Amino acid sequence: MMSRRVLRTAGLVLFVAFGWVNQTARTEQAPSPRSATIRVHLPYANAQVTVDELPTRQTGADRTFVSPPLEPGRDYTYTIKAVWQPNNYTTITRARKVSVKAGQEIEADLRQADDKHPDKIVIRFVPTPAEIVQEMLKLAEVGKDDVVYDLGCGDGRIVVTAVEKFGAKRGVGVDLDPQRIRESKANAQEHKVEDRVEFRQGDVLEIKDLSTATVVMLYMSDDLNLRLRPILQKTLKPGARVVSHRFTMGDWKPLKTITVTDRDGERYRLHLWKIGESSPDK
Repeated sequence: MMSRRVLRTAGLVLFVAFGWVNQTARTEQAPSPRSATIRVHLPYANAQVTVDELPTRQTGADRTFVSPPLEPGRDYTYTIKAVWQPNNYTTITRARKVSVKAGQEIEADLRQADDKHPDKIVIRFVPTPAEIVQEMLKLAEVGKDDVVYDLGCGDGRIVVTAVEKFGAKRGVGVDLDPQRIRESKANAQEHKVEDRVEFRQGDVLEIKDLSTATVVMLYMSDDLNLRLRPILQKTLKPGARVVSHRFTMGDWKPLKTITVTDRDGERYRLHLWKIGESSPDK
């Protein structure tokens, strides 16, 4: 009897010891933390990039970021944000969230806009000379039956001139900057047309329907024009006119382009599209 008890006890000790050894081995074999690599492709080599709001120092259109060591077995999410200026009055911000695992290498392509994650585009206000405003309205053939929208209206000079000088039925201006909206309303009061114009603070990229407009005026950027183009083509009624100061619409060719000169000799290019009509070269 004594020998069996000793055997059982010895077996228990051996089992416990073996389990402890196995546990130690498993601990020693657990994967070590490893860094992840994110290769970022940018639309502009001079873009400023942050990762989780922390600024980075790299330059160029293709950049590589390596994370701190990450614990295996879970996902890690980083927000990559790129900011660039395609010209001296347009600032574009594009952000993407990427998920990585320890030791993983992934690509983050920010070269193309994504409607699911819209860019933030801010245009610095550059006033259009008064004589160029009139030429834009002439090109659009604005008259008494027209509702004129100015997207990125600045101080409201285009819609105010449309109703005061060209007899437009109504004018609507939209601008992101509340200061510009205050200036627009003051301008309308000064010219005594406040009952025929409306100014809205908001992002023009959030406008989904322009069906009430018969004329749309633009002076923003190529990027914004391209983002607005589907809305213009889809929601404006046949015969509606679009006039853009300087900037075009990609492969949607203007029906007409003119060059005008202001009193200081500065030259301006103005482009006209009409919904339902194609340019002569198409």
